[in-house]
Amino acid sequence: MSGVRVLVGTRKGAFILTSDGKREKWDVSGPHFGGWEVYHMKGSPVDPNRIYASQSSGWFGQVMQRSNDGGKTWETVGNKFLYEGTPGTHQWYDGTPHPWEFKRIWHLEPSLTNPDVVYAGAEDAALFRSDDAGDNWQELAGLRTQGSGSQWMPGAGGMGLHTIVIDPTNPQRIFVAISAAGVFRTDDGGLTWKAANRGLKSKYIPDPNAEIGYCVHRIAMHKARPNTLFMQLHWNVMRTDDAAESWTNISGNLPTDFGFPIEVHAHEPETIYVVPIKSDSEHYVDEGKLRVYRSRTGGTDWEPLTNGLPQKDCYVNILRDGMSVDSLDECGIYFGTSGGQVYMSPDSGDHWTAIVRDLPPVVSVEVQTLA
Repeated sequence: MSGVRVLVGTRKGAFILTSDGKREKWDVSGPHFGGWEVYHMKGSPVDPNRIYASQSSGWFGQVMQRSNDGGKTWETVGNKFLYEGTPGTHQWYDGTPHPWEFKRIWHLEPSLTNPDVVYAGAEDAALFRSDDAGDNWQELAGLRTQGSGSQWMPGAGGMGLHTIVIDPTNPQRIFVAISAAGVFRTDDGGLTWKAANRGLKSKYIPDPNAEIGYCVHRIAMHKARPNTLFMQLHWNVMRTDDAAESWTNISGNLPTDFGFPIEVHAHEPETIYVVPIKSDSEHYVDEGKLRVYRSRTGGTDWEPLTNGLPQKDCYVNILRDGMSVDSLDECGIYFGTSGGQVYMSPDSGDHWTAIVRDLPPVVSVEVQTLA
């Protein structure tokens, strides 16, 4: 029987929520790594038993974990991340040089075809690849050295490489997003990269045609349309139909176009989801109402989805990796909040229910669809 496994990373441990294809009753496992921040967990789309986790703390630093049995047991894997050559410097908030340093893995992205290949996005912004299921890692240094790396500055939350999107039709093409540098694309597996931010605008950047410096919060792709990507920018929701050669604004009738996550329906390439947040200084939902907004037209118009979500005195935030979808016949949508709730909709967003409440603040939500 088909089912789903929801991988939830929180500020104080990881939780695994499992259900059958009906998604009505849930088994809750956790906390795994209790007391540790689990910034991201993601399962292999090839091997349903393989899960990777980014575990960290202010005392002990970054630890990488791997499970080969669906999260029942874990083992620490290769934690030695080495920059190639001299790390050099990048710009700090005030424009002064700041040495590159490795602090945390923000995002893990397993290969779509090989269970032993996995990518890791780091803070400070760097991209690593492992070909042996996380035992050993090598930096794809062409990203930092492509020409603009020394000019990158951190966003308010740090300079993290937080999104990795692999083209399902061409594994040599990879898109990454960095806060606050922008989107970059490789067509040769990570050897060379180019900035892919044409059409983005920011009131914080004087040059309207600047190549870098954009605080991209998240990008998403539907597997059937690898040239079309959707973006939640710091302000504005954006779209590209030419593999990030150019971007256009699709914020439309959203009540506010500031937010963090963006996700695409598993079976409908033109159906996308965002969660508007009040502002970049007030990181909670607008008007105290938790509303997911859905566009079934690729962004030309948006509708609020509220059935089952609190519509009064709610002041939670949803972070950039805090939303995911399953690929069951009736697509399920999932998201976690800073208040410790994980909500899901079994019908593409029409109705919502809380799977769990009162977890530590949720940092990430990822879904494995199980055969």
